[in-house]
Amino acid sequence: MTLRTSYTLLAPIYDWLVGPALARARAASLARLPRSGLAHILVNGIGTGLDLPLLPAAHRYTALDLTRAMLDRARLRGNHLDLQWTQGDSQKLPFRTNAFDHVLLHLILAIVPDTRTALREAARVVRVGGRLFVLDKFLRPGENAWLRRMINPLARRIATRTDVVFEDVLAGVRGLRVIDDQPALAGGWFRLITLEKTADQDLPDSSLSSSSRRGQVSQTMPPSNATATAASIKYHINPVITPAL
Repeated sequence: MTLRTSYTLLAPIYDWLVGPALARARAASLARLPRSGLAHILVNGIGTGLDLPLLPAAHRYTALDLTRAMLDRARLRGNHLDLQWTQGDSQKLPFRTNAFDHVLLHLILAIVPDTRTALREAARVVRVGGRLFVLDKFLRPGENAWLRRMINPLARRIATRTDVVFEDVLAGVRGLRVIDDQPALAGGWFRLITLEKTADQDLPDSSLSSSSRRGQVSQTMPPSNATATAASIKYHINPVITPAL
């Protein structure tokens, strides 16, 4: 089963599965965001939008998810925010380099097949001096966790990986430093990690490649009912979504 298929099927019950269990950790993570100023923040992996009611209204947001089913549910929660919706792949973000002041990564790095690529892409699109706010489940270096490792081959096909060692991932991404790392839930399996971008990675800007520009499509979703936001919600569909997803 692909991630796109899996999360399309999970969308109707996702809030019930994830919402209450992670509510406190989610609130603690979002409390790290600046409360004032005007920042442009990428919510990378918005899911059904459980973050949206807790986001400071002072900022401008771009919300990205791989599946339309998740975005359809999330957009019902974001009417109070300056918010743009984007359907795309976290492993190949359809944004220019240094486009955002900060990036929010809630429960996405341990879900995608290539965690290092996803973190590298998140680092690419944030400006130097910007921060990446991570909430996810990671093993510690050398941690046995035999059960989590044993179930990973099945779990990663359905919903998430259970074998990701964050320190190994970070070692392959240049230009990031750890500002803070705190346990959040489940005896420290879930962690709140704050990263700062210290330098550009000197990588090509994949979002501006000629192949991406040739295939890029924009479409407008009409409001679903009279109470929906007056402005149309624009979805920028990234044409280069990893086939394996």
